[in-house]
Amino acid sequence: MSCAADRRATALWRHPAAAPVGVLVAGAAGALYLYGTNPHEAGHWLPRCPFRLVTGQLCPACGGTRMVYDLMHGQFTAAWHDNRLLLLAAPFALALLGRWAYEGLRGRRWRPAVPPRAQAAILIVAVVWTVLRNVV
Repeated sequence: MSCAADRRATALWRHPAAAPVGVLVAGAAGALYLYGTNPHEAGHWLPRCPFRLVTGQLCPACGGTRMVYDLMHGQFTAAWHDNRLLLLAAPFALALLGRWAYEGLRGRRWRPAVPPRAQAAILIVAVVWTVLRNVV
């Protein structure tokens, strides 16, 4: 490869849209695989939760794979039972991903500013959710 081609490839990877588009492509590929793979049944190649493997307890995101599968198949009640907190947080996460991609495609780098109090609130909600779902 020539130096000019190397510089173009490097510039492409450093473009503000490279990371969000990569996340979107990886998410779409994962969703495509998950659509035909029922995580409610054993024997499928799906990642396991490291927190649950080590502790035997549910983490704040446990049930997320089943929740997404159920949503893709129109099973909203089942998705609610898989992980309520994640289901409620998903639209906000998707909005952040959409904004990240939008700004990247416009050639701008975007980092959401999350104030320390909001970070603490998110952490507290995650801890409380983890405790509640393992106790109740």
